[in-house]
Amino acid sequence: MNTTANGKVFKWVSPDVNNIKQGDWEPVILLVTPKKRQIATVGAQYFINQNTSIKTEFAVSKNDVNLFSSKDKANDNGIATKIQLIQQDKKVNLFKRSLLMQTNIGYEYVQSRFVPIERLRNVEFNRDWGLPYDIAPADERLSNASFQLGDAKGNQLKYEVSNYNRINQFNGIRQIFSNNLIIKGWNIADRFSFTTSNSPLQKGMYVRPAIDINKVMPKLKNIQVGAGYSSEHNAITNKQYDTLSALSYAFNMWQMYLRSDQAKLNRYGVSFFARNDLYPVVNKLTLSDKSKNVNVFTELLKNEHHQFKLNLTYRKLQIINEKLTLQKPDESLLGRGEYFINEWNGLITGNVLYEVGAGQEQKREFTFIEVPAGQGEYTWNDYNNNGIAELNEFEIAQFPDQRKYIRVNTPTNQYVKATYVTLNYSLDINPRAIINPSTAKGFRKLLTRVSTSSALQTNKKNISDGQFQFNPFSKNQADDTTLLTLSSFLTNTFFFNRASSKWGMDITHIMSSGKSLLIYGVESRKLRNLTYKARVNITRKISTNLTLLSISNDLSTPNYTNKNYNIEQRVAIPSISYISGSNLRITTSYTVSNKKNTIGYLEKLSNKAIATDLKYNVLSNSTINAGFAYNYINFTSSDAAATANSTVGYIMLEGLLPGKNYLWNLEFTKRLAGNIEMSLQYDGRKPGNAKIVNIGRASIRAIF
Repeated sequence: MNTTANGKVFKWVSPDVNNIKQGDWEPVILLVTPKKRQIATVGAQYFINQNTSIKTEFAVSKNDVNLFSSKDKANDNGIATKIQLIQQDKKVNLFKRSLLMQTNIGYEYVQSRFVPIERLRNVEFNRDWGLPYDIAPADERLSNASFQLGDAKGNQLKYEVSNYNRINQFNGIRQIFSNNLIIKGWNIADRFSFTTSNSPLQKGMYVRPAIDINKVMPKLKNIQVGAGYSSEHNAITNKQYDTLSALSYAFNMWQMYLRSDQAKLNRYGVSFFARNDLYPVVNKLTLSDKSKNVNVFTELLKNEHHQFKLNLTYRKLQIINEKLTLQKPDESLLGRGEYFINEWNGLITGNVLYEVGAGQEQKREFTFIEVPAGQGEYTWNDYNNNGIAELNEFEIAQFPDQRKYIRVNTPTNQYVKATYVTLNYSLDINPRAIINPSTAKGFRKLLTRVSTSSALQTNKKNISDGQFQFNPFSKNQADDTTLLTLSSFLTNTFFFNRASSKWGMDITHIMSSGKSLLIYGVESRKLRNLTYKARVNITRKISTNLTLLSISNDLSTPNYTNKNYNIEQRVAIPSISYISGSNLRITTSYTVSNKKNTIGYLEKLSNKAIATDLKYNVLSNSTINAGFAYNYINFTSSDAAATANSTVGYIMLEGLLPGKNYLWNLEFTKRLAGNIEMSLQYDGRKPGNAKIVNIGRASIRAIF
């Protein structure tokens, strides 16, 4: 259902005859309270001898969830402590071999009320113990011991045992065996983790074996061949019903690979791996799907002028049991290629990036949220005067005091299969890199004055139709229901006499377009900007500039016709500047601008403006900036119903009003210390017949 509401729309459902509520939501507003979180830690380490030490740490936290309230403060404070006995590099003799032994024995206690400021455990901690991610806090006790033997050749054997206890909720024991061996050039690395757990309602067994075997072949240019296997089997059983929990799972993965000498700048590799996934059905894990994957990569970096990188992965997914997964049989491709060039001493420099892929795209909704003035990006204009903020009434703000809203993207738990393709490139050509301008003559002299720069960025993402997507330039109609996003940006600049201190000019052409699938439909934008700039330095103190612009700005939103426009704009801005050393700069400019909306009410605008800007440096630690602008705007349309209070009017008027508009600003900046800077700012404007708006700001910032 399309709606203009700013945010989700809920429909009230009446209770049944027994007055039992039938809906899923309640109209509750969460009050956000001011909070305080503090932590204090103290630690010590005592060396018994050169290789043996005791390390301790103690922490106290304070977590006040409501500074406005004095109630329920007894659970704000929490403690945590840790102690370790560490013995390193103890020499032992075993089977007539000299080995080094590492020993580590530790104990941790964390109170349920202890709240750290940063993450206390590693990211995989809960998963390592077979626990859900969002488990409730509890008093925790973790004890562990590990022993490791190793020699100078890199052989290593390690055993670790840990006990993790969550008071009256969970008790687990984990044992880890790991081993690294080098036998006749073969490197063998294996790890076996076995965890058992018990809680009032469940018991679990978590097995994670992994092994990797590889060898470098010196006779084959140090090519490395290898194979590996890894698996996880996590079975969590409900004690009452003797069935597996929905959190149970298992997978097995086999891998083979071949890689060139990784120490060389030019290298390549290919690998193949297969994986199967199992999910719980009653009291056993059942095969759900299988996948086969091939990966190819290469990096050609030896030539410093031309470098190339490629990484390509192909995956084929086979569904064995459709009842256990929402996935469908699928073939997917992920690829990324990069090319860099820096040729002829910098005559040509650039890069190209091409990327294709497929994956799960999360659906998003967005809402405009009000924030303190100046901290947002959008402004709300109540075009229909109903006092309700609607999605088609928000525009990008033109002035700081209007920036009262931010757009918040809210992720949902819904996903769609998407394919995407990306192409980016940049290319610079600078003949001065190979031609000496002081000795060149004729056409070669002309070439030294010329340089160009161009760049392209395009990204397209569609709902997958089962086909690979390779063409980044294919067109999509506005009503294409498979579209997720489509954006492109192209810029080309031609410079002439860029390095001259007397005169120069440049021409820039910019084209950008984008399509987005929003909650109210597809929104398409196009912008074309052709800019000509010329500069002439009459004397060392006086310089002139001329800027000419031709702009085409288009917005198409089929569901909100009031937002649609196609504005053609022509602008001319001559200016003159006076510069006195490094202390004073004064610039005066005159602007003539004409705009026309070619659709809708055919709005027209003409603007004549004069502006002056001044910058004055007081000694070496203070700066004064001041500016004043006068705009006279004439705004007409083909229909009396079209007013400045509309999306088209706001965009064309750039936040001002028809008639006389005055804008002024003053800023004082002072360096207080080595890296502390204070700034006082004042902005004012008088748009048309509206009241004067005055804005004052003060800020202090540290510069690092």
